[in-house]
Amino acid sequence: MQDFLHTTLSKNEILEMSSLGLAHVGDAVFELMVRANLSKSGVRKVKELHKNTVSSVSASAQEAAASKILPSLTEEEHDVFLRGRNAKVNTLPKHASPETYHTATAFEALFGYLYLLGRYERLNELFGMIIE
Repeated sequence: MQDFLHTTLSKNEILEMSSLGLAHVGDAVFELMVRANLSKSGVRKVKELHKNTVSSVSASAQEAAASKILPSLTEEEHDVFLRGRNAKVNTLPKHASPETYHTATAFEALFGYLYLLGRYERLNELFGMIIE
């Protein structure tokens, strides 16, 4: 049986993906990490968990998270981040400036890239920097 949860791809397969494809995966990875962290924090009300999750994964929150980890990125990670930031998006949300949205997309692309490479320890390391 194929393991869909821990799908890893070769670096070439990942580099062939669009930045927005990477961001699509990274958005889910980051949200799952946020949800797991909030759930273990002792918050019991679903409404409160949802509210905290939404605020933690918003474009502005992801922009703030990106600023915390940018100095610690490797050259390879920084290249992926820049590729994600330069992705052509067709629509921008009303609640985020273009700069904020592009930074959030870059952040998500990085998380998608690391996840698809199976670099879970690095994802945990970066997430730790964000939540401290």
